[in-house]
Amino acid sequence: MATAKRDGIAVYTGVFDPVHLGHLDVIERGCSIFDRVIVGVGINPDKAPFFSTEERVQLLRTAVRPYPNVEVQAFDDLAVRFVRRVGAHVMLRGLRTTSDMEYEFNMSLMNHSLDPGIETVFLMAKDTYSHVTGSLLRQIATFGGPLDKFVPQEVAAALVARVRERQA
Repeated sequence: MATAKRDGIAVYTGVFDPVHLGHLDVIERGCSIFDRVIVGVGINPDKAPFFSTEERVQLLRTAVRPYPNVEVQAFDDLAVRFVRRVGAHVMLRGLRTTSDMEYEFNMSLMNHSLDPGIETVFLMAKDTYSHVTGSLLRQIATFGGPLDKFVPQEVAAALVARVRERQA
């Protein structure tokens, strides 16, 4: 079997509230294609996060420990600016569903308009993770459902702790 060519730096941006196994699958697969994967933890001004940026960065750093060519950084501006700032020209994105495709297609067109030198590489989610979203995980945690099939152990513990804090 041929080995995929590794080429430079890819940046995988998102809110990661919380990081889940679908995100980690994209990161792991990106590691086999690129020399380095930088995970950019951003903000979405339209959402109130469950975890602070610092907490999301820490949870991600714990989750990506097995991948020596991954680093995690926070950013608070446009993703294309972050990509340029870290010296990359590739954005890595995961696709779960057809609705993701429409959103991600529009986003990649906008990013290309903002910076034509940045390309977007899409990886299809494994069917095991295609239904997993941060909002569903927050709901499962809120109602005491099982999280172990969807998030790393440290993330599950953080979700449960955050729910307890909010319910206190």
